[in-house]
Amino acid sequence: MNRVLSLGLCVLGAALISCFGVNRMLAQAPATPLPAQAQKPDAAPPAQKPAEGDAEEEENPFAPQPAPVLPPGMTGSDPDDPRAKLKPGLYDAGEAAMGIQHLLLLKKPDAFQLGSSDPDDPKVQKVFGQLGIGNTSKIPKPMRLVIAQLAFSNSDLAFEGNHLFQGNFYGVNIFDISHPANATLLTSLVCPGGQGDVSAYKNLLFMSVEMPNGRLDCGAQGFPPEPPPTAEQEKEKKRRLPAAQKDRFRGVRIFDISDIKNPKQVAAVQTCRGSHTHTLVTDPNDKDNVYIYVSGTSFVRQPEELAGCSGEEPDKDPNTALFRIDVIKVPVAAPQDAKVVSSPRVFIDPRTGALNGLNNGGTHGKKGSEKPADTNQCHDITVYSAIGLAAGACSGNGLLLDIKDPVHPKRVDAVNDPNYSYWHSASFSNDGSKVVFTDEWGGGLGARCRANDPNKWGADAIFGLKDNKLTFANYYKLPAAQGDTENCVAHNGSLIPVPGRDIEVQAWYQGGVSVVDFTDATHPFEIAYFDRGPIDPNILVLGGDWSAYWYNGYIYGSEIARGLDVFELTPTKSLTQNEIDAAKTVQVSELNVQNQQKIEWPAKLVVAKAYLDQLSRSQALPAEQIASLQKAIQSAETSHMSKSRLAKLKSMAPSLEQSAASAKSPADSARLHALAEILKHPSA
Repeated sequence: MNRVLSLGLCVLGAALISCFGVNRMLAQAPATPLPAQAQKPDAAPPAQKPAEGDAEEEENPFAPQPAPVLPPGMTGSDPDDPRAKLKPGLYDAGEAAMGIQHLLLLKKPDAFQLGSSDPDDPKVQKVFGQLGIGNTSKIPKPMRLVIAQLAFSNSDLAFEGNHLFQGNFYGVNIFDISHPANATLLTSLVCPGGQGDVSAYKNLLFMSVEMPNGRLDCGAQGFPPEPPPTAEQEKEKKRRLPAAQKDRFRGVRIFDISDIKNPKQVAAVQTCRGSHTHTLVTDPNDKDNVYIYVSGTSFVRQPEELAGCSGEEPDKDPNTALFRIDVIKVPVAAPQDAKVVSSPRVFIDPRTGALNGLNNGGTHGKKGSEKPADTNQCHDITVYSAIGLAAGACSGNGLLLDIKDPVHPKRVDAVNDPNYSYWHSASFSNDGSKVVFTDEWGGGLGARCRANDPNKWGADAIFGLKDNKLTFANYYKLPAAQGDTENCVAHNGSLIPVPGRDIEVQAWYQGGVSVVDFTDATHPFEIAYFDRGPIDPNILVLGGDWSAYWYNGYIYGSEIARGLDVFELTPTKSLTQNEIDAAKTVQVSELNVQNQQKIEWPAKLVVAKAYLDQLSRSQALPAEQIASLQKAIQSAETSHMSKSRLAKLKSMAPSLEQSAASAKSPADSARLHALAEILKHPSA
């Protein structure tokens, strides 16, 4: 979603594209807003020129495009998977699931829906006006409807206590999830500006704003449409920035949510490129402040609108707003004083001092191979303060950052991959020994999971992490083929806290939800899934799950077009009920996935039973010993943890420690040690 759509979609393209792809989908180049632009949901408009030969795709990025022939040596997804040919529909699409029970779809509130399927409806024109798109005559009617719907797309999720915050290009919705299967809407906050990514911390809610229709006052009226381009501008195909507006807001909003039903905006921190995404950062040594890492991927506004902003290349302006991230410091007790305190040059070449020190090393495009392009933006950054590191998914590169000083993050490693089109997001394993990066090839608006789409493109790349160095291990991609009208590519996910394993649940847009085990980084495999058929069989209507996150025992999916999904895991041959129950013992007070927290398991016997199931599956212990341990644990449970039964469990720990020393795999060794520790001191 990083390429410019077309002259008429640019501003829309700059805003909507941000996240969905027309921007990123069309390329990995920054989409610059034109008067008639609006970025797409999850793609970030970069500052590069579209590759030659993309004109046809830019004319109608929503039209189904048949998959090309697989490149030599590449394999595609399985067209015979149960998910491959599900019935289309918005709310009545066919469904397929394995290991996941769908508990609830809570539809979008009326205020967050276009409310029309007629491209000539005045509502559609009104939305275009709010986005600053004046002349729509050159936009095909079916495309007008799709574009208008993009302005109401659901985006990312955050959690605090019994509240779920669902971002949207039009604002944010807050849900009560005290009873997940019966979640209810508490508050709808209309505040357009896309893409609306959210984070929560105590009584504060943070929201990313990137599109040029965002206003300081959260008003929905946008700004006056831009005048049509002059003949000279059309001839030279110049990209024009929206006229400067004193009331325009692009950056990070901060709300006080002490009264959850009446959020109050208390600060709005402007940035030069807006905020495509942001990352909440907590410093173990600083309890008075939190920090926000701002990833801006859109066009740089003019200095007349925000002083100090420059979109020039570094050789022309060393103070350019490109090639950096921004760090906002937020005093928790006085959020109104939040401000940008640094703009780290994380792409710098340490030898020469050149700001543009990284590039993608060359990648693939729709028309074939592409030349190396400079990396000038991060799309998403995941911080793991417990190990003092962050993983930055930064357009053409995966970055490893030292964040011990959160105001001044420093790059310690960087990787690229010719199979990667757009580095989108990242997750650490709980022990910090692995990083999973996602590739949003096609930007989120492209069908990229078809049978002829390579399984190394638009996939996860799993890296080993040791001594601050990343080493590639393998790829993982949704194994089921999807259709030509299903936008599908790797997107946002989180760890599922099954002890003894590295498991992630991940959204794949209209590819649905996939749960992958990457304990062995060289052999990741799927253990559960949920999928729906396409929204429309004839045109690519943006939809599917933007995010799929585990939170306190349930999986929540932010469905772009439909609403909020709630799921629960069920046992399969690859995942036992004990493992699911053990995961549910981990309860957290809040979850902002890009601020990864270290998982700690209680010493409960259900956790011990999960380890036993894993040791049985891998045959790490003799069957008789497994049976004896299971019997002893059951006896302790039924006796209500009597002293004699607990003594029996404790006596069995030394033999497990001995077995750990000779285990065939590091994973089994760790499981045996952990099981022994629980048996020594089990809790009720």
